[in-house]
Amino acid sequence: MPGAGAQSPGWGAPTETERLLHETAAAGDRDAMLDALARNRLYVLVARLHADTPGYAPLLTAHPDPVTPGRRCVTVHTSGTLPPWHPEWVFETIGLDGLGRRWPDGVRWLVINPGTPYAVTVAAGPGRRRAWQKVHERSAGPQNGLLVTHRAGQLHGPLAHGLALGAHLAVHNGLVWNELGATYEGYSMDRARLRNPWGVLDRAAYRETLEALLTTRLVGRTYESVLQIRRSLAGRLGRTPTVPEWSAALTDALTRRQTAPSEAAEAHEALRLAVTYEGKLRADGALGADERVDTLAAFDYGRAVNVVRLALGARLCDPREAEQAVLRIGALAGQAYGSWAQFSLGYSLARVMHFDEEDQSGVTYEESLAQHRILTQDPNSPYRNIAWS
Repeated sequence: MPGAGAQSPGWGAPTETERLLHETAAAGDRDAMLDALARNRLYVLVARLHADTPGYAPLLTAHPDPVTPGRRCVTVHTSGTLPPWHPEWVFETIGLDGLGRRWPDGVRWLVINPGTPYAVTVAAGPGRRRAWQKVHERSAGPQNGLLVTHRAGQLHGPLAHGLALGAHLAVHNGLVWNELGATYEGYSMDRARLRNPWGVLDRAAYRETLEALLTTRLVGRTYESVLQIRRSLAGRLGRTPTVPEWSAALTDALTRRQTAPSEAAEAHEALRLAVTYEGKLRADGALGADERVDTLAAFDYGRAVNVVRLALGARLCDPREAEQAVLRIGALAGQAYGSWAQFSLGYSLARVMHFDEEDQSGVTYEESLAQHRILTQDPNSPYRNIAWS
């Protein structure tokens, strides 16, 4: 049977993952414990020197069991127990199925979260490992669309506020939102996500991309200018313009600027998308009847937090640099929006306009709406527990 580490006074698991693993192991519920393992990312410590080697593939290494002398085991961590960031030691993510495939010969034990109050030991003989694959297939692997909070992470103050700006993507990927730590999704994955879609391969490219996001140059000049026209017209009228009034003002502005036909068509398409998705948000109760989205800057600010966390995981910046960048993002967002709800709606609208449903490669409207609701309605959400200003 699996074993759970001793529970310390005042015990409180860092995330729901560690709590569930510890409780199912302590209860001797092997099936529930394996299901919890399969539904979460596991992390393996790797020397960065090896991880940067061309053709590298993570290998599992046997270590002395920290509890039982003379016994060897493979050790992994869950996201809530990762050690602090280190420039030369990184973590790769692996699933329960990957553990089974890469398991070293002659090792019969898996230790999860060694050296912590949440340590769990799992028998890992050949028969046990065959069962892991079945559990993985049944669970479909790590779960996305979850709000994951680290109890020992940033929960209040300016840094927590800045990190919460990136919570849409953290929820989308089922990752901790409130931490600048050893990894985001895993060293190789963090580097891959910087390469595509950002084209970031080094520190210089990271800083250039971050600056473009901080100055909202990537959200789409046309999208933002179309909303600016409505915002200006609303200021003159003292109310939100009707769609025909907005369209007429856009046409007039394009004519005065002698805009090329292709650019004019793009601007009118941007107006159509904004009207369409604002209408959906109103119909679903996310946007009030008299409310509108005046800027899409949230999309760049939210993605900027994600890029910082990826760069920290990829060792393209250090924790102090990352913290300063997140604080700067928070200050800029505070100037552009008046509340978490406004920020979240700006992010959500930009996202669905950018990944219009005709483009099947992006995030669907339903996914974006679900994440907006989680962040604005879940009692544990940072948007419900951190003051906007």
